[in-house]
Amino acid sequence: MQANTAPPVQARGLVRRYGAVTALAGVDLDIQAGRVTTLLGPNGAGKSTLVGLVLGRLRADAGTLQVGGHAPGSLAARRLTGAMLQAAALAPQLTVREHVALQSGYYADTHADTDTGARPLADTLALAGLQDLATRRYGALSGGQQRRVQFALALCGRPRVLVLDEPTAGLDADSRRALWQAVRALADEGAAVLLTTHLLDEADALADRVVLLSGGRVVADGTPGEIRSRVAARSVRCLTALPLAQLRALPGVTAAEPRGRHVALRTLAAETTLRALLAADPSLAELEVTGTSLEDAVLDLLHKESS
Repeated sequence: MQANTAPPVQARGLVRRYGAVTALAGVDLDIQAGRVTTLLGPNGAGKSTLVGLVLGRLRADAGTLQVGGHAPGSLAARRLTGAMLQAAALAPQLTVREHVALQSGYYADTHADTDTGARPLADTLALAGLQDLATRRYGALSGGQQRRVQFALALCGRPRVLVLDEPTAGLDADSRRALWQAVRALADEGAAVLLTTHLLDEADALADRVVLLSGGRVVADGTPGEIRSRVAARSVRCLTALPLAQLRALPGVTAAEPRGRHVALRTLAAETTLRALLAADPSLAELEVTGTSLEDAVLDLLHKESS
């Protein structure tokens, strides 16, 4: 018998409306096993709507969507799915260990061939960085620590589909990097990870694939490197006394904006821009030239989409 190679999440022609507003306008999307797929886009682009459809919290007005070959929100789909949403209300009086044990219990009665039985409690706590907090009551935790508990509940059932909606909101830098490592480990185990984030460095660090939404449509889809390669501009950062209007008039420059004490330029002709910049300001300092960042590429693509 041939193994099932269908993606864990398959969407075709998804449409979702809220009255006269179309949140998704015919989206096709496959979320592949063993990969982190990151949804990017401005507020109102359709990211949260797509997450709600995958989890069965919303229903599509048109199109088809399957999670592990099942209808979203069905018992079969829920047993294959773990989710960490932007907000969660958990019992404050239960300890971390009690919360994770309770959630794990929902997966205890699974068949071995589904590979979705509960993860050992100690492994779940370790992946979420909660070993030292296991006996603490949830209500006594900081906001960042509570987010780590919510992450533990999402992964304790060995999900085939892991949905993470702004997972690092409220986390400090060390906790954020630790969560990145855990997400990468889960993808390496074979989970299909669907991630939404407003942090472009997070997308760059984690994503195997970036899907950029705007106005309910997919406007770019590829690896972070492929998304960056769609924009030819380079970035120049420096300390200069020149006014923004003069900087924007330099040859090759497409944008100039303040970044703290520095000014950031985007240019389509880096060498020409640099020669003109140095000639105009001999006191130029702290000059840096880099390739296009994912953030710049996303902003450029969204600007082209809206223009």
